[in-house]
Amino acid sequence: MSEDKLLPLRQQIDAIDAEILALLNRRAQIAQEVGHVKAETNAPVFRPEREAQVLHKVAERNPGPLQGSDVQTIFREVMSACRALEKRVTVAYLGPAGTFSEQAVYQQFGHAVESLACVSIDEVFRAAEAGTADFGVVPIENSSEGVINRTLDLLLQTTLSISGEVSIPVHHSLMSKDGTMDAVTRICAHSQALAQCNAWLNQHYPLLERQAVASNAEAARMASEDSTVAGIAGEIAAQKYGLQIVSAHIQDDPHNRTRFAVIGRLQTAASGKDQTSLVLSVANKAGAVYNLLAPLAKHGVSMTRFESRPARMGAWEYYFYVDVEGHADDDKVIKALAELKQNAAFYKLLGSYPRSF
Repeated sequence: MSEDKLLPLRQQIDAIDAEILALLNRRAQIAQEVGHVKAETNAPVFRPEREAQVLHKVAERNPGPLQGSDVQTIFREVMSACRALEKRVTVAYLGPAGTFSEQAVYQQFGHAVESLACVSIDEVFRAAEAGTADFGVVPIENSSEGVINRTLDLLLQTTLSISGEVSIPVHHSLMSKDGTMDAVTRICAHSQALAQCNAWLNQHYPLLERQAVASNAEAARMASEDSTVAGIAGEIAAQKYGLQIVSAHIQDDPHNRTRFAVIGRLQTAASGKDQTSLVLSVANKAGAVYNLLAPLAKHGVSMTRFESRPARMGAWEYYFYVDVEGHADDDKVIKALAELKQNAAFYKLLGSYPRSF
């Protein structure tokens, strides 16, 4: 009886799938025409502001029952596949495969890209600077452990711009070859992951050795080859390396997130929901920082992040990393940045880009 009821529903789904397939290929054909026009004008294949607008729009128009975030995931992959018909973008990231950095690549670009795993953040920058990769994805800050200092230092030095950001939840899992801790004598992970799971580890495995390694994916690889090792990594790493989850979501902060910057040569146009990143410094005198930032308040520009890093000049001077709402081409941001630049001893615009979802 149940099959009698299911059959007409399945037939309806099959018919809808055929319509969806036809529409997807129609969209792909138009995307190919767009690619031909872009080629004539040498326009970039990847337009993060345009894709951000599409994703915002589908979420706003979505009537349900699908969740808005799920609809955005579907459309992101559709855009990725259509973009690949023009050119398959190469994206460098901090490897190996299975890291949260790789996850950030796919969240920003979809899966129809060439991903290039790099051994360090420095190598990600070098790949994008040399043109080996069209873009790089680098971690910039974690909600519980703070900023990634090496990324900030390289942003100061590079000629690349930030063209996007990705914020992803960081859920750590403890994993081993057989899903138990019976033979395990040490737990391996990136130093930040160990710090983010410190309280949980102290409670459950206080006597086991902890070893910091180059990445969580490397810890997963080690665990896949050695039954005495347990790794801490994301679930994607467990799948890639054939591991079993011992305990999931072991991070001390349940809301733990990492923010990534997308770097490259692209100067991103305004999307309507943007952020601008700067590096600044001022003379070491009373009121200098207050006077430096006063133009933001004067012109109604909201500052969303303020970080300091030593200038390494031996004189207790600092660089300030600042994020503000809006695009550098927005009227009020133009006015604020013009005055701010006059007050700064050092000024570098790192880029304007769509805010992460």
